[in-house]
Amino acid sequence: MSRSSIGTSSRRRRTTSPRPRCRPRCGMGGSCIARDGVIRLDTVTTPGPRPTITEVARLAGVGRSSAARALGGYGSVSESTRDRVLAAARELGYETNELARSMSTGETRTIGVVLADIANPFFAGVLRGITEVCAAEGFDTIVVNTDEDVEREQAAVRLMLAKQVDGIVVSPTGGADADADHLEAAISRGVPVVQLDRTLSRLPGPAVVLDNREAAFAATQELLSAGHRRIALAWGPRSEVPADTVAGLQTAAQADLSTTRERLIGYLRALADAGLPADPRLVMTGDQTVDGVARFTREALSAERPPTAVVVTETDAALGVLQVLREQSLQSPRDLSLVGFDDAPWVQYLDPPLTVLSQPVEELGERSAQELLALMRGRPVSASLVHLSARLIRRSSVASLPS
Repeated sequence: MSRSSIGTSSRRRRTTSPRPRCRPRCGMGGSCIARDGVIRLDTVTTPGPRPTITEVARLAGVGRSSAARALGGYGSVSESTRDRVLAAARELGYETNELARSMSTGETRTIGVVLADIANPFFAGVLRGITEVCAAEGFDTIVVNTDEDVEREQAAVRLMLAKQVDGIVVSPTGGADADADHLEAAISRGVPVVQLDRTLSRLPGPAVVLDNREAAFAATQELLSAGHRRIALAWGPRSEVPADTVAGLQTAAQADLSTTRERLIGYLRALADAGLPADPRLVMTGDQTVDGVARFTREALSAERPPTAVVVTETDAALGVLQVLREQSLQSPRDLSLVGFDDAPWVQYLDPPLTVLSQPVEELGERSAQELLALMRGRPVSASLVHLSARLIRRSSVASLPS
């Protein structure tokens, strides 16, 4: 067969082949031709006019203004009227014009959420709490991940203001004394801000945080009660500090995240209450990664007076400690006791299961959203700083030492 006849035959077969059926869930009601996953838009029938609020009002038997108030969620309208209007809207397939509603109410019914690290299970749990409260109150959320970058946080806040969100929940990335101009600018424009998990000392207004000082105190106290006296802390300030001064540690922590500072204070207080001097060499500084924790653990275990226990203030950091124990054929808690932060689902399946201070992760998100909604509605908030408590969960990673 010649090449030209092949081409002709091929074209003829395509011309006479039946049209494929439309996929039942394409959303075009059978008015399109779907071929190889491609919808030919030239065959799509233009939908009819959208139902209007006047038609909804007529079907519900109410005035147009009453229907608008019921659908927009503003003004005064009886419950029975609201129910009739909403039923009519569903029957007609009416969708609220969000732009028109926001222009009439001055609200976008949108909350901005700026989180430091959305890949962190802690922040994922917090976000769940925020969105559940907001959704129950009829608010959507816009979420931005900053990856612990101050400039991205500043850009995120500018985006939220451009989107005209009604309020912002933010987990600040900068140190406790970092610049807060971008958040102060939001407040000055009438957009309430609630800080979550971390706080900036220069920013007024409410914040919802874990009581990190008490949590670190409880974690250290758990090890002290088991007879441990050489207790390491992983991790501490991000800045490198002189290894022989407690004052250097405290200075570095002051410029770090508020969570880091508060946990260091709790750790030091527990040692002081037990009459023990703090050894700065047992506090990790610098590289706050799993690899950094592993390096710190190797150095600590090779010291002349190694620790017998470690408080691990981030869940993933425990993996760095366990990695070194495995490398050196050591075991926990026989050779090193551990207390961690956060009750991630996998910690109970470690060998041994990890004793932890469990943070009320979803509750942190829920309370921050509740505080923000109260601010937006002009209601008094609970306090300038809302502290939630961690819960000690004892498992098998702490061994008792002889007196």
